[in-house]
Amino acid sequence: MQVTVAGHHVDVSDSLRDYVESKITRLERHFEHLTDVHCILTVEKLRHRAEATVNLTGGTIHALAEEENMYAAIDGLIDKLDRQVVKYKEKLQSHHAKEVDKPRFK
Repeated sequence: MQVTVAGHHVDVSDSLRDYVESKITRLERHFEHLTDVHCILTVEKLRHRAEATVNLTGGTIHALAEEENMYAAIDGLIDKLDRQVVKYKEKLQSHHAKEVDKPRFK
């Protein structure tokens, strides 16, 4: 998986880059088929914004989080991405096998 971290009106320090990369590994616990993650960190006056686009095999997920602290924005972003990855993985699994054993009419 390739992780790209970019900054808009902010210098992306090594500590911020390492923090984002360590949090992104949390997504790999749920779904191994992540191909590319592009994260943009932005500062607009007092609002810190983190947004990311995750390319999966067969789809793309995008999330955005705004907070007063950059680290809190990254945490919120990863929480949103985590929920979306779990939901995407559940959609891929077939649930039709469970319904075969049930009778159609009662």
